[in-house]
Amino acid sequence: MSSIIRHFAPYGDSVRNAFFPALFAAALLAATPASGTVLDTENGRIEVAALTDELNQPWGLDFLPDGRMIVTEKPGRLRIVTGDGKLSKPVTGVPRVRDAGQGGLLDVTLHPDFGENRLVYLSYTEPGTDGANTTVVARGRLDREEAALSDVVIVFRQMPQLRGVRHYGSRIAFAPDGAMFVTLGDRARRSYRVRAQDLTSHLGKVVRLRPDGSVPADNPFANRSGALPEIWSYGHRNIQGAAIHPVTGKLWTIEHGPRGGDELNVLEPGRNYGWPVVSHGLEYSGELVGSGQKRMAGMEDPIAVWTPVIAPGGMAFYRGDLFSAWKGNLLISGLRSRALIRLALAGRRVVREERLLESLGHRIRDVAVGPEGAVYAVTDERDGKILRLTPAR
Repeated sequence: MSSIIRHFAPYGDSVRNAFFPALFAAALLAATPASGTVLDTENGRIEVAALTDELNQPWGLDFLPDGRMIVTEKPGRLRIVTGDGKLSKPVTGVPRVRDAGQGGLLDVTLHPDFGENRLVYLSYTEPGTDGANTTVVARGRLDREEAALSDVVIVFRQMPQLRGVRHYGSRIAFAPDGAMFVTLGDRARRSYRVRAQDLTSHLGKVVRLRPDGSVPADNPFANRSGALPEIWSYGHRNIQGAAIHPVTGKLWTIEHGPRGGDELNVLEPGRNYGWPVVSHGLEYSGELVGSGQKRMAGMEDPIAVWTPVIAPGGMAFYRGDLFSAWKGNLLISGLRSRALIRLALAGRRVVREERLLESLGHRIRDVAVGPEGAVYAVTDERDGKILRLTPAR
């Protein structure tokens, strides 16, 4: 999430101006398949066109300066996809990933100055020793032919490495000041997840880094003994959706609850978001989480909660022109809900929720807003699709 809107603010004028000319937007629209499924929404009819169904478990999507998409496939492939759905051969130079359970090649995000430096960021599950693994973020340079990554280096590695195949988090978002946020899961097991409250561990944290992986001096724990300086916030379960608010520049996240209790949060520096001490959900067994409390002094309340869960993937704020009624809305991809969820907001308050695409029955893994204002939804399937939403003609 990571879409063009997810990290629009830091783009330099030269790249931004290349993205949005009217002729360029019109060319993108013209390249799209002419017909699709027409669905009714609260704000009029939309057309949903499947650009491709040839991706194997696509996970993350971003946009190149000319409007084509760069997409990850969980088994370990990175591809370029054109506006009419043509797939490139897999980009070479992608690091080896551990594709098991929820792990694999996960998010992809372009550096804010990609037009000048060609840098691409990938999050993925790195195989370790003795069956252990962890979430890492690597940076590489995409060649001009867009066939290979070179100069690939790991800029962040979640520690400790652990056994298991769940709760990797793994969304990347660039803030307006150029800092990079990375969301990290608690690794699921009860013996692991307690460390979401431990400031000497990366489990259940969001970290804030410079693009080279170094730590900004103004991080909340940068000068605190007994805490990792890269930590921005803690007490998280498994954040797979993150987006920068286009006006405030704040980081919004959405994380998986257990049996109930998916949470939408606005992350403030140094704050504790409660997991696994408090939760709005239950254990999968039906037992209470901890002592069963939903809130506690010193821990932040979410601004929205879903029970039953929607099982959220990526999210993006809508800033395009095609759907004028959606401006400022938050779009969230739903896996278990098999929907694209649109939230109308008043500040930090959700005032309306609409579920889109439910009739299509797809697990929606990520959502992005394209340079021409269309909405793109990625489906979590072995014949994975990129669905393009535009107003019905």
